[in-house]
Amino acid sequence: MTASKRVRIFATEDVANHRSAGSCWVLLRGKVYDVTAFIPDHPGGEDFILKNAGSDVENTMKDRDLHDHSDAAYDMLEEYVIGRLGTQATTVSDDWEATDDFKPQDTDTAEDFAKTQFLDLRQPLLWQMWQANFSKSYYLKQVHQPRHLKRSARLFGPDILEMFTRTVWYVVPMVWLPIAINLFVRSMLQFTMPLPSVWDNPVYPFSKLSSLTLDMFMSTLPFFFLGNIIWTLLEYGMHRFLFHIDELLPDKPVFLTLHFLLHGIHHYMPMDRLRLVMPPILFAILQAPFTRLAYILFPIPVANGIISGSFTFYVIYDCMHYALHHTMLPTYMREMKKYHLAHHYKNFELGFGVTSKIWDYVFNTVLPV
Repeated sequence: MTASKRVRIFATEDVANHRSAGSCWVLLRGKVYDVTAFIPDHPGGEDFILKNAGSDVENTMKDRDLHDHSDAAYDMLEEYVIGRLGTQATTVSDDWEATDDFKPQDTDTAEDFAKTQFLDLRQPLLWQMWQANFSKSYYLKQVHQPRHLKRSARLFGPDILEMFTRTVWYVVPMVWLPIAINLFVRSMLQFTMPLPSVWDNPVYPFSKLSSLTLDMFMSTLPFFFLGNIIWTLLEYGMHRFLFHIDELLPDKPVFLTLHFLLHGIHHYMPMDRLRLVMPPILFAILQAPFTRLAYILFPIPVANGIISGSFTFYVIYDCMHYALHHTMLPTYMREMKKYHLAHHYKNFELGFGVTSKIWDYVFNTVLPV
């Protein structure tokens, strides 16, 4: 059976959202039916169907006192089937409690796919997402139920593509700290002299290290700290409003795939060591509009100081994010580990702060742990 012929999988929320004369769905024995066109022809009248719209009608159809349904009625209903109901089982729970020695059990991949018909973890995931036969509601329900494997699940079949989707944590400081340092030194120098463009001579600031002074350092430092603060707000804002754009996400495979690549895969496999930090290419794309905005709003020395501070805190954020999932930590970070894991295993609609809870307190999204 081709991908386009596969039965579409829905969540109960999908059915419940179609309960009007203009769009009327019902559930029966695990199948989803769109009976909108049948409403005017229903022998029991329109009101009988609309009263039960968006719900499971099995008991109602069996109740002879309400309305007797023949075998032919059940056969006729099959003409309106549009899909089936996916599993309602969940692992995320408000009762979940974080422990210092938290170690989740590995997922039985064959059993998981047989049960959910969501994604087969034994096969490359990207093409499965692109061919998605499930609704957005079912996708969001399943992608926020964590799975755990000993090794990273594949996104691509070819190794040459797969390698770009996996990032060891120390790649982040190796790539972005030198850039942050360059921008900090560049900012110090630009307060006193013009410099060639970074594209013309990216290492030029380091040839002037001997001319740096304390006054130059103090000129840049306040903007570096401002960049630190700005990053914490960006961290919270992107996590809450971009990575968790669930309600505004269009119900189309291309958008579900983008959501999955951007953040969904992390909630789907939260303990995957090679997908806990951003690949440099992805962060380069995400930072571009913000750095561009900084250069529009501020003089170049100020902008470089702010960007340097933001990049430095980004490195701290991503390394800390990895540590929260996989290392033994000091007291403060142990508390943040429990807080962040609760975001994955307890309530993904709260607790967006990773390095701190400050903006969760400001915007009232603190997750009780």
